[in-house]
Amino acid sequence: QVQLVESGGGLVQAGGSLRLACAASGRTFSNYGMAWFRQAPGKEREFVAVISRSGYSTYYTDSVKGRFTISRNNVKNTVYLQMNSLKPEDTAVYYCAADPSGAIYSRETSYTYWGQGTQVTVSS
Repeated sequence: QVQLVESGGGLVQAGGSLRLACAASGRTFSNYGMAWFRQAPGKEREFVAVISRSGYSTYYTDSVKGRFTISRNNVKNTVYLQMNSLKPEDTAVYYCAADPSGAIYSRETSYTYWGQGTQVTVSS
């Protein structure tokens, strides 16, 4: 069983930055593919970014490429999402998710473990 706890959300003006963190329990964090998803009000949850077990491979949804960076620290059992040049349309609850198979997919159904989410609000 893995528990994921997100932090770092908040209110920021457009053009600003935030860094989200997701701390994982357990000793097998380095075996998991880790991803960030988000859900805006009235919309379905969508994929944002994913990182491989080693951290060498990353993928992003088109709308955040060049602005967001996903990274991980396998010693601290933590995955991060650095968000720069934030836009009002980035406003959402952000969730981290873990895939025990270690694969890196963009579909929600690949992920077994989810955090509770952290709110990000970008004002115009």
